[in-house]
Amino acid sequence: MPKLSFPEETILQIADYMYDFDIDQPDWFDAHFNEQQGKQRPQSMRKRNGQSMRKSIQNTSTDTLNYAERGLKYALATKAVLGKNLMGTIQKKGTLDAVAFCNIKAYPLTDSMSVAQNATIKRVSDKPRNQNNQANKKELAYIKAFKNDIENNIEPKPIVDLTDSKVQVYLPISTNTMCLQCHGKPNSDIQNPVLLKLNNLYPQDKAIGYQINEVRGIWNITFDK
Repeated sequence: MPKLSFPEETILQIADYMYDFDIDQPDWFDAHFNEQQGKQRPQSMRKRNGQSMRKSIQNTSTDTLNYAERGLKYALATKAVLGKNLMGTIQKKGTLDAVAFCNIKAYPLTDSMSVAQNATIKRVSDKPRNQNNQANKKELAYIKAFKNDIENNIEPKPIVDLTDSKVQVYLPISTNTMCLQCHGKPNSDIQNPVLLKLNNLYPQDKAIGYQINEVRGIWNITFDK
């Protein structure tokens, strides 16, 4: 296959997608690799530790997961659905149409995942694009805690709150390169046509000005004990 040349921005988007979403491995790959190398590939070469853990959680029955892992499973499943649809829209139609996609489809897709997982799945922020996603007082405190972790190079851990009958799990939503097309710096990361579209759809938009690996909100996952 001839060498393909891609712009650096495209390469970064592909890398971000591969890191965040597991790529199916062909059935023949391990046998082919072992034939070529003469030995089994070390686990450390197959997946990053974090990605391996996420895949393990995604493939594990919720009955065997603790509350934090169960919340993470629901968040990852929803993120995968949103990310796959968003990435597909960007690839086929461009970032401008992806803005319209988020405006129309993000809520219904999230609600559908809530029904499928028998949980309440929300995304909230201290700087919301849609004012319906404004974080409450408790959520704001958790967002601040996750930001402090990131700033101090500490791996954020899920926060679990329990009531008599419910479990709430909070997890950070961090920015990557793809996010900056709609959440980065105006007229730099966000191109002017996209910015105009955002201003038209979200007159009170606060969800801009981010850099890579910043907390722009949290998942709030609620389910029965």
